[in-house]
Amino acid sequence: MKILITGGAGFIGSHLVRLLLEQGHAVTVLDDLSTGAKAHIEGLPIGLWQADIREKAVTARIAAAHFDAVVHLAAQTMVDASLRDPHFDAEENVIGLVNVLEGARLGGTRRVIFASTAAVYGDVSARDLPVREEQALAPLSFYGMTKVAGEQYLALYKKIFGLDYVVLRFANVYGERQGDRGEGGVISIFAKRVARGSSITIFGDGGQTRDFIYAGDIASGIACALRTEHACRAYNLGTQTELSLNELVRVLGKAAGKALAPAYAAPREGDIYRSALSNAAARRNLGWTPKVTLEEGLRRTYAYVKETAAQ
Repeated sequence: MKILITGGAGFIGSHLVRLLLEQGHAVTVLDDLSTGAKAHIEGLPIGLWQADIREKAVTARIAAAHFDAVVHLAAQTMVDASLRDPHFDAEENVIGLVNVLEGARLGGTRRVIFASTAAVYGDVSARDLPVREEQALAPLSFYGMTKVAGEQYLALYKKIFGLDYVVLRFANVYGERQGDRGEGGVISIFAKRVARGSSITIFGDGGQTRDFIYAGDIASGIACALRTEHACRAYNLGTQTELSLNELVRVLGKAAGKALAPAYAAPREGDIYRSALSNAAARRNLGWTPKVTLEEGLRRTYAYVKETAAQ
């Protein structure tokens, strides 16, 4: 297939580019390089468009290329940033999405894969964990809200224009080439500080839980979504496992060969307390399952951080 990946020079995108090339697809990356980096995809046989999805000109460029599929990863991904600047969050996550969808529609694209998030669910009760896709959406941040809006745009584009889509609600993604942004950024932040011999700080009591999933497993989930017959719905991509931040620190310390003692600070506004995503629907309809254990994923991530810090 001829595939466009928006945000393809970013953290998750760089994992996906490599996988899709291995599978024999023709890949073009659209990225403004504000958070992504050319170094993440340097030397790979791809097309690179340096452009901002907020600019309407991207619509015509996408339409003219007639992609078979578009994977839309480009987004503002930080809860705290969405609260500080709701205008930018909406421009990136709503206007940017509409520009991409219009290009796909006009260019005859058959399917759009949309990166959504566990943040669309908000705080759910313990009895509803792990969260299933049928759970009511109740975001606690503008970031989560713009992702809900994006999902609704996709549903209407299917209803009005017949454009197929798959929504993928990511758990907390981590791995090589991650910046200190987004929901899984805590691992990148902690790993870099540990590698430098600096202290780490947990915002809250450390009992808050997340569902941490390795970026390579997310890439394989996207690849499955590109070819599934069960499209036009949302799927969770997660490990279906709750891990407290205190336990994360213990496992990271094991990967780093160090005993870690975090400091604690006041919790941040908009952060949910407990999160874990059911992946039963993705297993059933996408034929996908996560393969990389947390221990192995953290080992790879820490090794990458150590290597890049030494360069």
